[in-house]
Amino acid sequence: MRRRLRLRGDAVLTLLLGVTLGLLLYAQRDSSTPTAGAPRAPGKAMRRPSVVPHTYQALRPEAKPLAYEGDTPLPPTPTGPFDFGRYLRAKDQRRFPLLINQPHKCLGDGTPGGGPDLLIAVKSVAADFERRQAVRQTWGAEGRVQGALVRRVFLLGVPKATGTEGDPEEGPRAHWRDLLRTESLAYEDILLWAFDDTFFNLTLKEIHFLAWASAFCPQVRFVFKGDADVFVHVGNLLEFLAPRDPAQDLLAGDVILQARPIRARDSKYYIPESVYGLSAYPAYAGGGGFVLSGATLRRLAGACAQVELFPIDDVFLGMCLQRLRLTPEPHPAFRTFGISRPSAAPHLRTFDPCFYRELVVVHGLSAADIWLMWRLLHAPHGPACAHPRPAAAGPFQWES
Repeated sequence: MRRRLRLRGDAVLTLLLGVTLGLLLYAQRDSSTPTAGAPRAPGKAMRRPSVVPHTYQALRPEAKPLAYEGDTPLPPTPTGPFDFGRYLRAKDQRRFPLLINQPHKCLGDGTPGGGPDLLIAVKSVAADFERRQAVRQTWGAEGRVQGALVRRVFLLGVPKATGTEGDPEEGPRAHWRDLLRTESLAYEDILLWAFDDTFFNLTLKEIHFLAWASAFCPQVRFVFKGDADVFVHVGNLLEFLAPRDPAQDLLAGDVILQARPIRARDSKYYIPESVYGLSAYPAYAGGGGFVLSGATLRRLAGACAQVELFPIDDVFLGMCLQRLRLTPEPHPAFRTFGISRPSAAPHLRTFDPCFYRELVVVHGLSAADIWLMWRLLHAPHGPACAHPRPAAAGPFQWES
């Protein structure tokens, strides 16, 4: 009876938070600007999984070079023309107060071994309560998974002001702060910093999380860091990590090599030569989702504190890795560009639990997609697939 009452109370709290967020979004709809998805280069198709990292090949002189394409479909806030002058003036401001903390997140569950085996850190924004709920109640659930202790946090900044002047606590941001504090009391997984939650401040989110995890989660074995619109097969991820030593360096994901900066001023990824003068970025893992060891996390926290901030977060992390002389490890089951339908087999359905059953990370899903795929994969008898068990370690294979 107590369990039933507790579940009923959680459901009521979730409903109330959802309704309140919906009313706030409705009230602000006239003052907000719709977000735009990251454009994909013309003619650029989704890539088929491979055991080697993505490499942008040298093109013919008359061909247009391939350039950096972000792998986050929806930026946190509307992206108008980027003010690089203002960015350059403020880029050295890299320490912001922590407004909501979870200092006891990594204390463990009382069993020998200390901290969690896997800490899940998800980039989110204040308005995205629906996605956070989908993560909490599907792949990001806390507890024991295959014997491993899993913990979860969401990484947020302060919602950007929508035309209000004066005290930053006035207007919509004050309501978001109250809602986030209530959500934090209910779920104990919100980390909120005092910088504006904008697309180009994702780098601030990166360095602040690294510093927080080093301070409050020093015994963590591995960390998965990704976006709120990814689906993660945690069982496959833990199988991949099982033989790994958390005291050794590891950062694995969808690795991109030789990506070129975009010089077109109308692109939201525009980087002028005065900000980055080289012809290619260092190797980096797509920011949609990657995994790193506790040892690498602590080393990255120190390295990123010495690297000049860069307005694209996954490229910035590649710069930190370069400073450490570490190479990110490619893994074909990290699909930060989503799943593409193979041209040789157009009859295959890409939204199929048998595909996701073989993977670790798939990027670009709605909250409803995440719910549906989780239910399909965890049905009582499981999905009807050709293989009897997941194959997380090897390359992804399309079924015939």
